[in-house]
Amino acid sequence: MKFIIWLLIGYVVYQMFKGRSGGEIPAAQPAEKGEETFRDPVCGVYVSAEDAVIGRHEGERLHFCSMECLEKYQERLENK
Repeated sequence: MKFIIWLLIGYVVYQMFKGRSGGEIPAAQPAEKGEETFRDPVCGVYVSAEDAVIGRHEGERLHFCSMECLEKYQERLENK
């Protein structure tokens, strides 16, 4: 019986943390002022212009935190 109670408590705590983050990495604010940063349109992470992976869509430059996010963005566009 104690095992079931602990399992239920663990599940509730897991759902609370999952609900806060929306299942995605929370967006962090830029750490240093004066440094130009861009928000990744897929995961919401801020990335500096120096570290960004650049993509283009309809002539607009988009900044991604990684190739994985760029590929996810491209897949979403293809599925629309």
